[in-house]
Amino acid sequence: MEITTARVRRAALALALGGAVALTCDAVLAGLPHESPGSPAPGPSAAPSGPAPAPGAPGIGDPLMPLDGNGGYTVRRYTLDFDWRAPATPFEAGTTISATATQALSRFDLDFAGNTLHKVTVDGAPAAFVRDGDELVVTPARAIPRGGTFTVRVTYTADPTQRRQRSDAIREYGWVPTPDGTLICAQPDGAKLVFPVDDHPSLRAPVTFRITTPPGVRAVANGRLVDRAGRPGGRVRWTYDSEEPIAAQLVQVAIGRFTVLDSTGPRGLPVRDVVPDDLVADTEEQRSLTPEHLAWLEKRLGPYPFRRYGVLVGDTDLPVALETQSLSVVPRDDLLGDRVDAERNLVHELTHHWTGDSVAIRRWSDLWLSEGHARFYERLYSAEHGGVGMEDAMRAAYEQHDQWRHDDGAPAEPTEPTLFKAMRYDGSALVLYALREKVGDETFDRIERTWVTRYRGRAAGTRDFVALASEVAGEDLTPFLTPWLYGPDTPPMPGHPDWRVDPVED
Repeated sequence: MEITTARVRRAALALALGGAVALTCDAVLAGLPHESPGSPAPGPSAAPSGPAPAPGAPGIGDPLMPLDGNGGYTVRRYTLDFDWRAPATPFEAGTTISATATQALSRFDLDFAGNTLHKVTVDGAPAAFVRDGDELVVTPARAIPRGGTFTVRVTYTADPTQRRQRSDAIREYGWVPTPDGTLICAQPDGAKLVFPVDDHPSLRAPVTFRITTPPGVRAVANGRLVDRAGRPGGRVRWTYDSEEPIAAQLVQVAIGRFTVLDSTGPRGLPVRDVVPDDLVADTEEQRSLTPEHLAWLEKRLGPYPFRRYGVLVGDTDLPVALETQSLSVVPRDDLLGDRVDAERNLVHELTHHWTGDSVAIRRWSDLWLSEGHARFYERLYSAEHGGVGMEDAMRAAYEQHDQWRHDDGAPAEPTEPTLFKAMRYDGSALVLYALREKVGDETFDRIERTWVTRYRGRAAGTRDFVALASEVAGEDLTPFLTPWLYGPDTPPMPGHPDWRVDPVED
């Protein structure tokens, strides 16, 4: 993609203005008119005093993805309306966002890529808008004062065939087709292909989903089904509430011919599996293990942090599972093969609900905290249930660690094209293994439980983890963890002086 001079200036501004963002909307999306953008109605600035209104930053300043997220406001709720028609067919859609300004705003950005725009309003008045790459720049009719609440509504035609390929992954992201519908794979920043959003993992807001489908087709989404209402022509509108604030990369909407299977986990936790009708029997053996996985992880990390859980079986060619909040996507092939491999993926995505979903990463360079924890507990569970031993798996990772550092950057020093590479998985799990070898099992377990408890529902980063580990261990672990997390060379493994790193090959 060509980077214009204007976009370079906007990226620099995003790096300089690292403000948080958030939006909300409790308003009901009425019609979805096809209107061209108009000029904003004249009116005086709403800010009577203080700094003059200024544009919100086009990103929050994440060094790896500086235009992800937006500055100048925070989101309280999204409401998504999808009038879905048929597989691979464009449909009318709308997003309503309720927000609070954190500065006096003359204009603001939303992350929004592709799709055919129809109209943007702010507090019911037509707003001017322009596209700047993946940024939707909105100029309201009147400036918004600092602390003021406002509601944005964007209507558009969504295209479920629109996807992108990441340079550091073998999968596409955005809308993902299924034989009779679609699902969403938004990680890392593909939610902007689906709806206008504050697309950064540290930014969360509740979501209301209203999805209308033809007869015989079901829609599912994160959280709880709160209403199912008939519409003209036999169509059905499904309304879901996310129940908890949710990051854009963890949003899930799936449409198709599904069977929904309800059960319970530990302490009566509701468990909801969503399965294509013709895969119910074939995936039952692996799906039935979820209560056991929940109980195993709760012994190590404490109570599951959300109000419900479940598995969405992806009838797609999607080669990876995904920790979409309260409803993990697991590809059908993972559940139709070897049990040990299936359990590894199931435990990995479930672990993310503690580390990655509940405890969000502060910046993309902190991804090792999310993927490393998920891989660590996946490996630990597998070692106890017929898989490769933990020490053997970690020794193999140790041998390759210098090569991964060379190819992918150190665990906490990724480059944007190497986010989802081996170093963020087994390479980062090895850091946690080294920490356990250093402080002992009991102290390590206390560090882990304290981490997911103290930062539940919050974003946290590498410095937070090092500080917390030092506090719980009663010693400054910075000198120990810094070489593991940064730099070109793998440190010695505590307790294993015989472990060796393979030579690096260019």
